[in-house]
Amino acid sequence: MIRNRAELDALLANVHDWVRAVAHPVEERVAAENEVPDEIVRDMAARGYFGWSIPEAYGGLGLTTEELVLGALELSQCAVAFRARVGTNTGIGSEGLVADGTEDQKAEYLPRLASGEITGSFALTEAEAGSDASALVTSARRDGDDYVLDGRKCYITNAPIADLFTVMARTDPDTPGAHGVSAFLVERHMPGVSTSAPYRMMGQAGSPVGEVILDQVRVPARNLIGGVEGQGFRTAMKVLNKQRIHLAALCVGPSIRMLDLAMAHAESRKQSGRPIIDFQLVAALLADCRTEIEAARALILETARARDDGRDISLEASICKYFASEASGRIADRCVQVFGGAGYVADHSPIERYYRDVRLFRLYEGTSQIHQLNIVKQMRKAASRVSRTN
Repeated sequence: MIRNRAELDALLANVHDWVRAVAHPVEERVAAENEVPDEIVRDMAARGYFGWSIPEAYGGLGLTTEELVLGALELSQCAVAFRARVGTNTGIGSEGLVADGTEDQKAEYLPRLASGEITGSFALTEAEAGSDASALVTSARRDGDDYVLDGRKCYITNAPIADLFTVMARTDPDTPGAHGVSAFLVERHMPGVSTSAPYRMMGQAGSPVGEVILDQVRVPARNLIGGVEGQGFRTAMKVLNKQRIHLAALCVGPSIRMLDLAMAHAESRKQSGRPIIDFQLVAALLADCRTEIEAARALILETARARDDGRDISLEASICKYFASEASGRIADRCVQVFGGAGYVADHSPIERYYRDVRLFRLYEGTSQIHQLNIVKQMRKAASRVSRTN
């Protein structure tokens, strides 16, 4: 548990040093082998990285949203695969359980997630239910002391290696939309559970993403999160609102790393006998990167503090995710431009890999366009509340 600023600073310094001493030197190995080496996974587990936001009572550090964001800003300044390997456990893969699980459910699973003994995964998206998650068709039929789950989830982070899935399924087929959806804890070993091979993707090598197939899977009723049907979509929204702040921070970390690479290149690369950082048009690219990083960081921290204060951050979480992910794309483009031809050649710099990696940020946890729509929706709701009180 983090009890004071000195302890938090020590944690952040530890992560900062780990990223540079351990993660950076093996980034190319991770990309080539398409996995994070087992010894590094064990090292991250020993350092407690899997349990940052899991409560202390269940073996985690119990970080606040603000503390989690600060840790994420540090941990994500390396290849995406490292933070993705721990990110589902300390984020989207455990948050539903933390938010709405029964005491028995928490006691059974959270300590194992916090230690890294098992890997969690959040299985919501389907082929026809992505941005509109309420359209999901995966079914959960009550049969005695069990539910029988059938369906197929896609684009699920860590699905190929996960041991525990938080699965959203429809328990009431007669109730359309969100109200008939429930959340279940599904273990990989349960008969009928299978996963696809990892997708071949544009970027983010070493972070496996795939499908979860549920074929007549019998799940004990005690694994219904919270023990209440019809609450799954509400649980999902709790998960996603916090995760969108977390993800926004995870967009800023790679942006910091890309700017560091671009700055070092601009200082060392010479044209006409001068470092290219002395040329105003190059300097402007770097200045714009730093400005957007600082704007995103300030926005994320303010929203994290608001959540910790118990305020409704549905609007602000969307703004964070939208702005930080779009900014990361712009920063990647500018940094490649600073590198010139070397930025396009993988043999010369990792900037090419980062450019591909960050492209996904604008798609998952809600596309930029969905967040634009949600931002306006939340604005209209706020305006309607004001007009009713006047």
